Amino acid sequence: LIEVPFIDDILIYSKSMEDHISHLTLVLETLRTHKLFANLSKCEFCQVSINYLGHVVSAHGVQVDTQKIDAVINWPLPQNITQLRGFLGLTRYYRRFVKGYASIAWPLTDMLNIITFA
Repeated sequence: LIEVPFIDDILIYSKSMEDHISHLTLVLETLRTHKLFANLSKCEFCQVSINYLGHVVSAHGVQVDTQKIDAVINWPLPQNITQLRGFLGLTRYYRRFVKGYASIAWPLTDMLNIITFA
């Protein structure tokens, strides 16, 4: 059983549909036993891929949601420290997908030590 709980979300993924039905049944029964309930209008069952916490999870693994890539590409040029922190926060969330992220982001990270922007 592969289950990834996050606050009030539960992601269940399995190697086969047979395993998935078994895992899903186990999780739903466990919720019921503890008097917890799933909101069926928010549930997605037996999906081939799913967007989860800014990632796309599928049989191919975990990938960045393309909308998040577009957000990084189209992010306006930061005009102050707060905007720079916002940009770095977004890119830092996806650092595992970017080889050498720390080196690439270092010039911007170093700017956080500057009090004013030019």
